[in-house]
Amino acid sequence: MENSAQDSRSRSETAVTYDSPYPLYAMAFSSSRGGGAAATNSHRIAVGSFVEDYNNRVDILSFDSDALTVTAFPNLSFEHPYPPTKLMFSPPSLRRSSAGDLLASSGDFLRLWEIREDSSSVEPVSVLNNSKTSEFCAPLTSFDWNEVEPKRLGTCSIDTTCTIWDVEKCAVETQLIAHDKEVHDIAWGEARVFASVSADGSVRIFDLRDKEHSTIIYESPQPDTPLLRLAWNKQDLRYMATILMDSNKVVILDIRSPTMPVAELERHQASVNAIAWAPQSCKHICSAGDDTQALIWELPTVAGPNGIDPMSVYSAGSEINQLQWSASQPDWIGIAFSNKMQLLRV
Repeated sequence: MENSAQDSRSRSETAVTYDSPYPLYAMAFSSSRGGGAAATNSHRIAVGSFVEDYNNRVDILSFDSDALTVTAFPNLSFEHPYPPTKLMFSPPSLRRSSAGDLLASSGDFLRLWEIREDSSSVEPVSVLNNSKTSEFCAPLTSFDWNEVEPKRLGTCSIDTTCTIWDVEKCAVETQLIAHDKEVHDIAWGEARVFASVSADGSVRIFDLRDKEHSTIIYESPQPDTPLLRLAWNKQDLRYMATILMDSNKVVILDIRSPTMPVAELERHQASVNAIAWAPQSCKHICSAGDDTQALIWELPTVAGPNGIDPMSVYSAGSEINQLQWSASQPDWIGIAFSNKMQLLRV
């Protein structure tokens, strides 16, 4: 790993590649600067290994968008039990006594880590177990950090529940049985409103002020076709997107007109694995899948009879498993495929 900072980057005008020693899945962009003091345009990126074993790793990288380089910091690489299913840095709105970057990961538990302000080390902060009856909890499939109320973080699990944590107190605020089957993803809309998708094929919206009820926004056309991912449009909360298992479609939903998608994006040639709305635009979304392609779409006001074509297409070297659109550097999208993380200039 020591020489990875030198050896593991290749670049073009539009793409910067980081080569990892292991397959990658989870990925997160930090909203704060990373790297040396001189690197004013450097931002931290966390990547998680996907090794089917207990021993996995999270690496902290620094991306300099001026020099188009990705640098790995061996002293900030740390062991992670099982592959992290998701990584996420704390929202910039979270006020903390220390100035280091806070990183969350999901897997066997929800874990919080702190990258020291001087970038000298990563320290574990807490391990959060949502089970009241056992020292173990059901595996967590995903989580989302609430940007409006950043002390709130919601996790979802294969045990059909969603758990809302108060990360300042390291305590459960509430736990809901959200679906009939495994919950695959969760996304916040407002301070007290979140949505989730499940193997039961439904998208449901929950309001913490009325925990007894949920609103079903969409159900898979074929009963019990699992929904895998959910992305809520932060620039226009009327819209969300979801993907179905083994499907080449991205389904765009308008929460004002439940059950009927407002658009279906069907230009992928194989299963879609990841979706991300543009952080700075309400009309753009990116999707990536097993056809090795990342597609950027501009949603029209009214879809034509022949469907919607992507506005740009990027081909990777193999199936793309992960996709993140950087909120702090909205000109860059990160994708993960095989043992590579690639940053694409939009």
